[in-house]
Amino acid sequence: MVADTHPEQVSAHGETPTEDAESDQKDIDTHLREIAEIARPTADEGHVAEHEDALGGADPNGFAIALIENDGTEHLEGDVDQVFPIQSISKAFALTLAMQKVDRVSAVADEIWARIGREPSGDPFNSLVQLEHEKGIPRNPMINAGALVVDDILLDHCSDPTAEITALVSELAGGDIGTNHEVAQMERDTSHRNLAVANLMADFGNIRNPVDEVLALYVHQCSLSMSTRQLARAVRFLSNDGVDPASGKRVLSDGLARRVTALMLTCGTYDAAGAFAFDVGLPCKSGVAGAIMAVVPNRLGAAVWSPALDDTGNSHAGRVALHHLAERFDLSIF
Repeated sequence: MVADTHPEQVSAHGETPTEDAESDQKDIDTHLREIAEIARPTADEGHVAEHEDALGGADPNGFAIALIENDGTEHLEGDVDQVFPIQSISKAFALTLAMQKVDRVSAVADEIWARIGREPSGDPFNSLVQLEHEKGIPRNPMINAGALVVDDILLDHCSDPTAEITALVSELAGGDIGTNHEVAQMERDTSHRNLAVANLMADFGNIRNPVDEVLALYVHQCSLSMSTRQLARAVRFLSNDGVDPASGKRVLSDGLARRVTALMLTCGTYDAAGAFAFDVGLPCKSGVAGAIMAVVPNRLGAAVWSPALDDTGNSHAGRVALHHLAERFDLSIF
């Protein structure tokens, strides 16, 4: 279990008393309800992303928390089955697929890290300035430029990359994942800056496939639609040394899984990664539809959802919820 009736007593290795599992479950659910009561009202301090608001697809009052342990135990609160486009969260799954395709660690270094950095950007996720200065090499795969290079790599290695990334996410989530076609169309219609980023990198030789094909793949992955429950399931392989706890299938080697979680910690929440490390202490990846997924190593996958964003583009109430979650259950990796 995540915690006993005194969450502060949980050990760093996730060991908990097992005398009364039913009581433990009830206590965890009680804590989740209390966290939701604290976090949900803070959504009023944020704003819904323009494209979500324009499509009428985001309920500003929507809220959900899901914790799914590696043994399959689920702790849920709120609208956990409400579906939304995962947006930038897809970058973690695209990177995972690219690592699978490239395969060996040495090849990952040659094909991925030779073309994408591993440092926080310190600039907006769609910035052109830093990219120009650094000759078309994105700072990390969690910003748009880095994700576009990852997609360029997928086009080299996948016969049908859109189908393969959908299949990977569906398998990890435990069910078929669909695409929000309205969001996809809006992304296509408004991808002027991403087009500029891709063309700039192509000019430096770091995008090698046709730019329109790279952008089409990027739009597809951002439009994949999932629920909070599914996201918490899907991220668990990163908490389990690269093995999907549901199937027992190895998704990544333990070393590569650690690299993905490290990048989530340092680069996964836009310009707020340092604040997330300080306040939450977990590897996280966020998206502008209001979801944040998090990894608790060796224990569970977590996800929160609330559409209203703070000034850094992260879910305002979701960030508050993760802070209280980490504090109450002593989940921080630090």
